[in-house]
Amino acid sequence: MRIASLLSSATEIVYELGLQEHLVAISHECDWPPQALHLPRLSRSRFDPAGLTSGEIDAEVRRCMVEYGSVYEIHTDALRDVRPDIILTQAVCEVCAVPTGSVHDAVAGLSFQPEVVSLDAHTVAGIFATMRQVADAAGQSALGTAAVERMTARLDHVAEAVAHRPRPRVLALEWLEPPFAPGHWIPEMVTMAGGDNLLGTAGARSVEVPWERVDGSDPDHLLLLPCGYDLAAARADADRSRERLYAAAPRALREGRATLGHSAYFSRSGPRIVEGTEALAAWLHPDAGLHAPRELILEPWS
Repeated sequence: MRIASLLSSATEIVYELGLQEHLVAISHECDWPPQALHLPRLSRSRFDPAGLTSGEIDAEVRRCMVEYGSVYEIHTDALRDVRPDIILTQAVCEVCAVPTGSVHDAVAGLSFQPEVVSLDAHTVAGIFATMRQVADAAGQSALGTAAVERMTARLDHVAEAVAHRPRPRVLALEWLEPPFAPGHWIPEMVTMAGGDNLLGTAGARSVEVPWERVDGSDPDHLLLLPCGYDLAAARADADRSRERLYAAAPRALREGRATLGHSAYFSRSGPRIVEGTEALAAWLHPDAGLHAPRELILEPWS
């Protein structure tokens, strides 16, 4: 069995399931775990985001969608070379990763027809379902069951720790230029961590909102999670929007309750959302006895 992953979270799922010996190729965006980074890459972005602000990236994404209908290209020659039996892709967000439609177009002209498995999670339960889906496609259903049980147990521990505590109001933003309210599983993660999410709907798409709607929110905590950004990039992005963020969350910033999040633990529909939820709970409820490596996932911002 040969598995190709065109989705960062799918690569992480393959490793979480213990199926890494079957992985033969990854996407241009896959960056975890380090053991996978030597594999051939089957895709590329139509523009280089390095050094661009979030506003400039937003403009480039919109341009690519108008001009090409997609932000990404698939290397069909490389796909032909690795000859996967299974290709993992997604239809959750056509601008965040290679979409399912592009994969079907790419395999249509091949002399062999791999199974295209689309991982379309919109909730935490949906993420767990995609882990079972990958395990089932690989003929290893028991691995999916075991992985989901491990992660569910960790989330249950978080729920027990925060169950009877006051729920602070949390303003989370998934992009800053323009601002986006988080959707899919991120509002659910905030709730699981013991917070009251102010903007964005669990299970729905992330949506652009005007700054005027964000201004004056005055949350107890401000959570900045620019999609696709590590902590350094998130800090630079927040610094550029400092005036707007102070207008939205003056009390949280004044009292030291604003934080940046590494998006790999929040925006990716993979196993690291569990660690992200643990880190959120430890931040929102520091006296709850929860331990998470927050220095890798969350970082204060002021």
